[in-house]
Amino acid sequence: MKNCNKAIGVFDSGLGGISVLKELVSLMPNEDFIYYGDSLHAPYGIKKKEEIIQRCIEICDYFISKDVKAIVIACNTATSAAVNTLRDTYKDIPIIGMEPALKVAAENKENNNIAVMATILTLNEEKFNSLLRNYSDKNNIIKMPCPELVNIVENDKLDDTDMIYSQIKEYFKNINLETLDSIVLGCTHFVFYKEYLSNILYKRTCIIDGNNGTARHLKEVLETNKNLSESNEEGKIIFLNSYNEEKYIELSKRLFNLI
Repeated sequence: MKNCNKAIGVFDSGLGGISVLKELVSLMPNEDFIYYGDSLHAPYGIKKKEEIIQRCIEICDYFISKDVKAIVIACNTATSAAVNTLRDTYKDIPIIGMEPALKVAAENKENNNIAVMATILTLNEEKFNSLLRNYSDKNNIIKMPCPELVNIVENDKLDDTDMIYSQIKEYFKNINLETLDSIVLGCTHFVFYKEYLSNILYKRTCIIDGNNGTARHLKEVLETNKNLSESNEEGKIIFLNSYNEEKYIELSKRLFNLI
């Protein structure tokens, strides 16, 4: 098979990366995708870095066995922990990572109040703190770890409106919402809460995620490598999950259609 007609591997610590997959499919509808959600080992954000790296290697080995043409780490935490190791290990295939879109929120701005919602590991890793150093001199940047929001998605509780609003308000209880300029969604699971956040934030507050930027980056890499699909037909999506239970595949498909 020509490289351009091979599938693209996309993975996340669980189901949050489906929000990235949606952007990828929207931008490149003729590509085939294999989505692997590692729900059995979620959440990554509270694990040791070494554990995350090992899981990422195992998943990438699987993708290599399926002869994918590119791999997308649709997870800020996994990118923070493992992207350098993965690129050193798999030198012959593009590996696209993610990082919180703090640059979008802070670049060329001054005196902005920006909250970054992410996992504990993402916020503590050097990758994010390097970003933080670039922009914190001109802006007030608040680290906001939100581990429970990952669990709500993974446990199929997105329809529990009261619980979600209660949890979000708890995270924001010490923040003056009126002065908040931007929210950066530094975890792909959190894209599923955009509507909830919009309902409690002031209209002037921007909600920013890195999903579209990740999709555009992948497309640029494939174009440069002359590796975009040549098919004129709609691509296929294969959903896989480390739980290997049908209910997780069905949940994956529902979340994909929810966005």
